[in-house]
Amino acid sequence: MSNSSTVDNKHNLIVRQLNTMDYSKVWHAMQNFTDNRDEQTLDELWLVEHPPVFTQGQAGKEEHLLMPGDIEVVKVDRGGQVTYHGPGQQVIYFMINLRRRKIGVRQLVTLIENGIVAALNNYHIKAYPKSDAPGVYVDDKKVASLGLRVRKGCSFHGLALNVNMDLSPFLRINPCGYAGLEMIQTCDIKGPKNTASASKALVEHLISLLESNEVDYQTGLPSNYEQPNAN
Repeated sequence: MSNSSTVDNKHNLIVRQLNTMDYSKVWHAMQNFTDNRDEQTLDELWLVEHPPVFTQGQAGKEEHLLMPGDIEVVKVDRGGQVTYHGPGQQVIYFMINLRRRKIGVRQLVTLIENGIVAALNNYHIKAYPKSDAPGVYVDDKKVASLGLRVRKGCSFHGLALNVNMDLSPFLRINPCGYAGLEMIQTCDIKGPKNTASASKALVEHLISLLESNEVDYQTGLPSNYEQPNAN
């Protein structure tokens, strides 16, 4: 058995329930957490729902914002194009030390997609990823979106699973940069009817895929969180 706490920390995980929280507040908390973590910092999953907001990734093109209207558009530092977050969508952010786990960002993307597919399989839904378009699909319709950023060898941002929400704001954009891409939600395909059920299934499979043998469940942002400046 290794006596290195760094090695031991590799398989420990904190699952943090944030409930409903402003997008920008959580985004800046993710940046702050990543910038200030060290080799002893445990990996975390942050579960959250956001009030209505469009987020535009680093590769985002203005032409994919068709008519945002009264919904705020936030330009962020993740990969990908534009997407929508709103109540009834389960978002999970992955605060993972990739260097410590010796995995690359592509491996993390695959892990996340496999976790979503496995969670939906609990409900006998045949979901699948696409190699050329990150996310998870059912019958060529998108049920979950994915976008990550890696800094200092650590990831942040993550997945958004449509559970039981107002899907109409997706019509105001080209979701993930694809004109005409149809977005669906789990409650309409005999899947989870609420985010509590969806998050339970997701977390169960993600813990297994991350090979986490010690999990601590907490609520709220980390206690040492301080509001940083946006960057």
